[in-house]
Amino acid sequence: MSQPRRTPRRRAWTVLTLPALLCVLAACSGGSPSGEGADDAAPSAAPTPSGPPGTLFDNFHYSGPEDPSLAAHGWQVRTGGGGPGIKDTWSATGAGFPSDPTAQGGRVLRLRASTDGTKEGTRQVEVHSTGTGLFTGTYAARVYFGDKPASGRNGDHVVETFFPISASDASTNYSELDYEYLPNGGWGSVGPQLDTTSWFKADPPDRVTHALKQRVAGWHLLMITAMNGKATYSLDGKELFTSSGKYVAREEMDIHFSNWFIDLPFTGGPRTWDMKVNWFYYKAGEAVSQADVQKTVDGFYSSGINHINTVPKS
Repeated sequence: MSQPRRTPRRRAWTVLTLPALLCVLAACSGGSPSGEGADDAAPSAAPTPSGPPGTLFDNFHYSGPEDPSLAAHGWQVRTGGGGPGIKDTWSATGAGFPSDPTAQGGRVLRLRASTDGTKEGTRQVEVHSTGTGLFTGTYAARVYFGDKPASGRNGDHVVETFFPISASDASTNYSELDYEYLPNGGWGSVGPQLDTTSWFKADPPDRVTHALKQRVAGWHLLMITAMNGKATYSLDGKELFTSSGKYVAREEMDIHFSNWFIDLPFTGGPRTWDMKVNWFYYKAGEAVSQADVQKTVDGFYSSGINHINTVPKS
C-alpha cells in the first residue's frame, strides 16, 4: 500500500539548468545533440504552438537532464534529499531520453533506478513538472512498467510511479492521486500489484486505495479523470477504481514520474530497474475518453509537435 511522502519536496529539489536560459528558450522545443550518442539526437522542432486551450502535452524529445528545453518546458529532475524510499539517494544520473523502437515516435523518458543493496550504491530517480498548476480534468500517460530488472538479480521492492500531487505536503487542501506498480510487492505484500490511491492528507496518512493483483509489465495507457467530485483511474481503457468525498483533487498539482526502492532486502551485486514514459497529456476541466486522448496525441505526433502548453500558469 502506498505510503506518505513526509519530506517537503520543494525544499529538497533543485533545477539542473540556469534560470537565465529559461526566458530565452521558453518557446523552444526539442534539444541539442544527445549525450547518449548521435543516433539518439533530439530532432529540431518548431516553436511551441498556441494550440487548443487548457492542454499540456510532452513526448520527451530532449537530449538529457541538462537540456535547457527541459526546464523551459516546465520539467525538473530531482537531485535533493528526503524520501520516500531510500532517503537522500535521488540523482539525475537515472534520467535519460533515449531512442526506443517500442515507443510511439521512437523516443522516451527513461527512469533508471539502481542499487547494489547498500544506501551508498543506490540511486533513485524522479522527474516532475513545475509552474503549471493542473487541477480538474483528464491526466493521461503512456508508461512502460519494468517487471524484471534491466540488469542484475531480481527481488528488489521497487516502486514505479505516475502521480499528480500538491506542491506541499503541509497544504490544507493536500491532493495526491497515485499509480504505483510494485512488481515484487512491498510493505508486507508479495506482489505483483498496481496500487491506485487517492489521498486526503499526507501526515498522518489518510487515503483510500485499491490494489490490482496482477502483472502489468510493458506499455500501458494510464488515465486519471478528476471531475465532478470524483477521481477515476483506468488502465488501457478499463476502469480500476473511483474515489469520491474528501478523496479527490482539491487544489492544483504537479505531475511526477518516479522510480524508487521501498527498502534494500539483499546485496548480491548491482542491478538496474527501468520505467519509461512515452508521452504525457493533460486536458483541463474535461473528461476525455481514452479513444479521444489517443486521437489527440496521434495528431500531435503527425504534426511534429513535441511539446504544447496552453494551461494558465499557477
